[in-house]
Parts: sequence; structure tokens; C-alpha cells
Amino acid sequence: MKPLVSILIPAYNAEPWIAATLKSALAQTWPCKEIIVVDDGSRDKTLTVALTFASPHVKVVAQKNAGASAARNHAYRLCTGKYIQWLDADDILDPEKISKQMEVAESLDDKWTLFSSAWARFYFRLSHAQWEPTVLWKDLPPLEWLVRKMGQNLHMGNQSWLMSRELAESAGLWDERLSLDDDGEYFCRVLLASHGVKFVPEARSYYRISGTGGLSNVDHSDKKLESLWASMQLHVKYLLKMEDSERTRAACVYYLGMWVNYFHPTRPDLIAAVKQLAATLGGKVQLAPVRPKYAWIGNFFGDETARRAQAMLPNLKSSARRSLDKMMYRLGG
Repeated sequence: MKPLVSILIPAYNAEPWIAATLKSALAQTWPCKEIIVVDDGSRDKTLTVALTFASPHVKVVAQKNAGASAARNHAYRLCTGKYIQWLDADDILDPEKISKQMEVAESLDDKWTLFSSAWARFYFRLSHAQWEPTVLWKDLPPLEWLVRKMGQNLHMGNQSWLMSRELAESAGLWDERLSLDDDGEYFCRVLLASHGVKFVPEARSYYRISGTGGLSNVDHSDKKLESLWASMQLHVKYLLKMEDSERTRAACVYYLGMWVNYFHPTRPDLIAAVKQLAATLGGKVQLAPVRPKYAWIGNFFGDETARRAQAMLPNLKSSARRSLDKMMYRLGG
């Protein structure tokens, strides 16, 4: 009998996406799987759509809105699989994704190996997904993986991972205090509990760029900014616990410097806290300077307006690309 894989899906206001996500989970060629959806008090028809997929192999439950981490923990408590596949309600798995990783898992027979995969970003059309390999797309020991992640400000999507139940138990539950970068903090703990990361290039998954309404969007609400700051501190703690050296401290300082801009201009207290933490690590961080192409805005309207324009333009470009891709997706049926 093949090991059972639990595909765990937290869902909140995911009505446009949840059907496609569930179809990709059901299409997995790995024969032994269970799918658990936890609706986190959605205000749209997410639960209604998910319930149309309910079956002996697809369990759909609902809870009062408590956040993505709480929904994930609920799903985990309900699951019985020997391996865990996390899947957000707007992301997609290639049909062979789990099979390819499980083939490697069975050949290694090491419950403490964490499996990663190739993944791409997309808006609506999978055929136009963007594959952007990084230095994390390799077999790496835990320390090296985390140094590269923080030292180069890289990311690995939730859906790309596969882990044993032993690893999940050792790492502990998701931190329900966090509403932003809860995944970054969680997978740091999984990584620390592991023997290392095994990258399976043939396994593929897709991370949807869902727009400004997504959970991963860094808005300027106090709740999200304080969650980000808490996660940043934990990242530093976890890396230095593995190795406290000049190299790891430099990676921490770079990581802090890449994220400090998100606290400007609404939380100067958190900017000061980031700078203080960097100083204790022997480094220094500062807000990113206004780039030359925005400098003329500062000449007319002030530095603060120039900074806002610099921060907003990438979002406007992404929104335009998303709208175009949505139109082409609908035209294509």
C-alpha cells in the first residue's frame, strides 16, 4: 500500500479559484490521497463551490474566520496522511507533482528530508506561467538553504513543498498570531527539523499572483505590519540558532534591509526597531533611496511623494498585466 498523502487547503473568499485548485488536487496521479478543505468563514460562495467536490476522499469543513494559519491547523488536525501537501486555495498542482516527489521520498526512505519542487508564478493562464529558477532550486542542507533565502531575499511557494508527518509534528503547528509571512516562519521551523532539502525538478506547481486582496499582500494595516516584523525577528532567531557567524549575521542584515521599506511611512517605530536589530548584528539598514527616474517627482512634490510613487508603480504594472492576462484567459474560454 502506498503512503497516504494529505492535501490540505485553507480557503477564504476564494470563490473564483477554489474549483480549479480542487481539480488540480483531484488530478494528482499519486493514488493514495485525501483532500481536506477548511473554509475560514468566507463571505462569498467559496464553501458552496467546495462542497460540490465533497466525497469520501474530499472533506470540506467550515470554521468561523480565524485566519489562514488557524484554518491550516484545523485541516492538519483532521488529516491522517503520512505525508503533507500544503496548498493555498488559489494555487495549482501539476498532475505529477506529488507522484514525482513521492517517488524520490520512497527511494530515499528518510522521513526527515524536506522535498521542494519547481514552481512558477501566474495570473490566469498556466500556459503563460513564469518559471524563474533560483539558487534555492537545489539539494541543500538546512543552514545553506536558509542563508540563501535570507541573504538573497528569495521565496519558495507553499505549494512547492512536501513533507512527512514526522517532520510536520516536529516543526509544530502554524503560528496563529501571524497574518503575514506566516508561511515563511512555518517553513523555517520545518527546515530546522529536517536533514535537508531535496529538490525534485520534475515536480511542478503554480503560484497564483492574486492581486492586492491576497493574504500575501503587504498592506499598511498594523496587524499585517506587526506580523511581518514578528516573522522577521523569528527568521533572524532561527538562522542564528543554526549558526552565529559573520556570514549568517550578514545574511540577516541584508534580509532586514530588504523588508524595512514596507514599514514606511506608517510605522516609524518598527523602522527604528529594524535598525536597532541590525545594529546588534553589526550591520546597518536604511530606507531604499529614491531612484533617479522618480527624483523629479521629489523636486516638485517632495521626497515622500516620490517614495510613494516608487512603491506604487510596480503594483500598477502588475495590476495591468493581471488585467490583460484575465482578458486573454476569458477570450480563450
